[in-house]
Amino acid sequence: MRQFLLKHPLVRTLSELRGNTRACVLTEPMWGLSMNLCLPYASVFMLSFGMSDMQVGLVASIYMFSQTIFAFLSGAIVDKFGRRFSTMLFDFLSWSVPCLIWAFSQGFWFFAVAALLNGMMKIPTVSWDCLLVEDAPKEKITHIYSWVLIAGNLSALFAPISSILVAKLTLIPAIRVLYLNAFVVMSLKIFLLYRFSTETAIGRERREAVKGMTWGQMLGGYKGAVKRILSSPGTLFAIVISILVEIAGMIGMTFWQIIASRRIGIPDPLLPIFPMFKSVLSILLFFTILSRIRQSNLKVPLYGGFASAIAAALLLISVPDAGPLGYVMLCLSMVLESLGNATLGTLRESLVAIHVDPQDRSRIMALLQTTVMLVSVPFGYIGGVLSDMDRALPFVLMIGLLFLGMVATALFFRRESARMTVSQ
Repeated sequence: MRQFLLKHPLVRTLSELRGNTRACVLTEPMWGLSMNLCLPYASVFMLSFGMSDMQVGLVASIYMFSQTIFAFLSGAIVDKFGRRFSTMLFDFLSWSVPCLIWAFSQGFWFFAVAALLNGMMKIPTVSWDCLLVEDAPKEKITHIYSWVLIAGNLSALFAPISSILVAKLTLIPAIRVLYLNAFVVMSLKIFLLYRFSTETAIGRERREAVKGMTWGQMLGGYKGAVKRILSSPGTLFAIVISILVEIAGMIGMTFWQIIASRRIGIPDPLLPIFPMFKSVLSILLFFTILSRIRQSNLKVPLYGGFASAIAAALLLISVPDAGPLGYVMLCLSMVLESLGNATLGTLRESLVAIHVDPQDRSRIMALLQTTVMLVSVPFGYIGGVLSDMDRALPFVLMIGLLFLGMVATALFFRRESARMTVSQ
């Protein structure tokens, strides 16, 4: 059995991780004892303060707006302060501090302020991604991102803790306790990653290159990054896929709890069980289907990911109620959702890492994140307005976005095939 496991490509990749990549991957499961205990209840927690679906969507849009601003600044900030220090500082400001605000929230404005601070997470998104892959072997990128997502999914195994607390304390007191716990555990995660990581080679080069430059001069360097993006069809395709997957993921994360609780009728104590179920499925899929994805051929997996996510959304909005048939349909929807999300999440990150110029990664990543967020900003509010009309409508919008992803995939690979034919 041991020999079989060691031959598995994902297990072999994990055993070979070193340095920053190892530190990033091994600290990632700590999400399970922090943020992932709270996330299954985030939207319902807001509704408990008398907020409307539209206000919940507006908070999501404020979060997206904040991410847009900090995504644009992230490349310059990460080059100035380095990958390691930027990750430590802005993870604390964007996660630990908002956890305290959420823990003591009283209504809309608390969530709005927390969303503004939480939007800073786009800075460590860039710095952490650079820390993860800049010193890693390029041929292992897809498997490395698979382990990142596996670590995130492992964390959902702790979801029953949330259920027990909500059942014993009721919703609002239980979620306050969980956010306080998240503050402690996230702060510990941040410390451990800083302690066991080092600045990357490219990070040291970039820090020296920008020494003495003003912020205006550093941001002016984005012009060259824009040219490199526009001249790279692969990078443009990665941006399109990132935008569509980001918006679809935001809609799903924000409104799944609402449709499950308020439309289908799932009891509040059971809500965390479903993310746990999806996470277990995702882990199994990573070790079976997804570990067989070849980095050299991503077209079919992309089609499969979009198709699976579309089928999951169609099933979800067809669930009649929380009766036996409803639970069967909901479970089948989650199986398809797990397959779609795991596939698209891995390939989205892999496409960016594969096509982005390593020497200009921070600035291109900053522009990519800015573009993704800028396009995504209105969709939280739009989703909230749609949900106020009918709680199935945000998922109809999601289906349309996922279908556009299939169209973009078809166009990109058709052009790539034509280009390869001409070059031969």
